[in-house]
Amino acid sequence: MTGFGQAKGTFNGKTIKIEIKSLNGKTTDLRLKLPSSYKSKEIPLRNKILGSAGRGKVDANITIESDLGDEVYSLRSELFKQYYKELQAVYADLSLQSGDILQSIMRIPGVLYQKEVEISDEEWSVVNDIVENGIKQFNDFRLSEGKAMYKDLKTNLNNIRNSLASVDQYEENRVVKLKSRIKKNLEQFMKDENVDQNRFEQEILYYLEKLDINEEKMRLSQHCNYFEDVLNEDVFSKGKKLSFISQEMGREINTMGAKAQEHNIQQIVVRMKDDLEKIKEMMANVL
Repeated sequence: MTGFGQAKGTFNGKTIKIEIKSLNGKTTDLRLKLPSSYKSKEIPLRNKILGSAGRGKVDANITIESDLGDEVYSLRSELFKQYYKELQAVYADLSLQSGDILQSIMRIPGVLYQKEVEISDEEWSVVNDIVENGIKQFNDFRLSEGKAMYKDLKTNLNNIRNSLASVDQYEENRVVKLKSRIKKNLEQFMKDENVDQNRFEQEILYYLEKLDINEEKMRLSQHCNYFEDVLNEDVFSKGKKLSFISQEMGREINTMGAKAQEHNIQQIVVRMKDDLEKIKEMMANVL
């Protein structure tokens, strides 16, 4: 979502500039600043920028630089004269030096006002081209950032896959350890009493089923594949969907960690969590 773009052009001695920048955001929020003479075109300009910006906090600023100034002002002469006479009377009544009365009056609201000036078709055509060029620069910036982010996402995703594949080598030893631990605890509890071997094996199987992580491994693998499929989709916006998938990946990884009860697997789970956290951080900046 983060991006920056700018462009400029000229029309009748005026230099027209646009600057667009965006930050991460859950919704679309556009703040558009325009010269007063362009206010009549605010809606089409807003729609044009929003159509390319997508999600995020977007600031767009169009300015005019000209030796003649970018705004047209007019003086309310009668109001100016009235203020002048009244201030002169106050100064005389109080025996004060008049000072710079003119500057004081000019700062009074309403003495100067901004004239409404309609933009011509010719100028609007130039402005429209400048805005489109600014949007292109803006999107080129984000595209460049997105390519780098794509590589990082694929790297972290493959790290999770590799970590998941490395769990298998510890599975057999994990089951043996769990059986041994249960038997030892049971023997200490029962002491010299006889233990029903068949019942013992049934209890072992029931306990091991509760700690089985094969389903979590399978679902995590499926989520990784789905994440990559969505990542490669040629669509404008995919950030929210990828974020939802990453949440599901996190659930499976957390459940594996809770069930593992084997230090090697738990270390692998920590690595997967680290890679997933990096993915989630990048998700905040994906449209």
